[in-house]
Amino acid sequence: MSACSTCAYPSHTQFASPELIGAIVSGRFDRAQDPAWRTSGAATAQEYARWCGHLCGATCLRMALGDEAPSLFELRDGALKFGAYTVDVDGEIHGMIYAPAAAYLREVHGVDAQVHRELTTGGIGELLDAGRLVLASVHYSIRRPDEPAPGRGGHLVLVTARTPDGAGFHFHNPSGTDAATRTAALPVERFGAYFAGRGLSLTPAAGA
Repeated sequence: MSACSTCAYPSHTQFASPELIGAIVSGRFDRAQDPAWRTSGAATAQEYARWCGHLCGATCLRMALGDEAPSLFELRDGALKFGAYTVDVDGEIHGMIYAPAAAYLREVHGVDAQVHRELTTGGIGELLDAGRLVLASVHYSIRRPDEPAPGRGGHLVLVTARTPDGAGFHFHNPSGTDAATRTAALPVERFGAYFAGRGLSLTPAAGA
């Protein structure tokens, strides 16, 4: 995995303190104690702790929308109104759901967005070549690319460009545990080991 030195999009994380992500995702640190939780836009530390683990998709949207994007929880609120996140009767959070997320992007942010229920890594490359960004469903363990991929899907990353040699993808990972895994690149074949074959593409935000 190598960092992208020329990425045009900001790198954001779904957890407010990037330096604590490793401890948070491993369970060694209580996310409700994150000292930077207020920067997320959450109303309380408890709201932040309940939601932050589910907001990889909203974080990808925040990165794609560029430097003028709303806060993470403002995006969460907007996505909720469109049904891109749902909360069931038992309080379990579901999402991001692609179709309402695409509608939210189009209607609120004026961004062309398209759902791809069946998508190959070759298709990702074609979308990038057409000037689009891709929210790709991958396994969260993509932050450990030197280990065998234990599965596919369940987490979203923002794929921003091909690597200069055309053999890999640059992407931003909202739950990367260090700088090299938050703004990263992998060969297409290795990326494909984590990729679930679905996603959402969008036009870059103006000025991003």
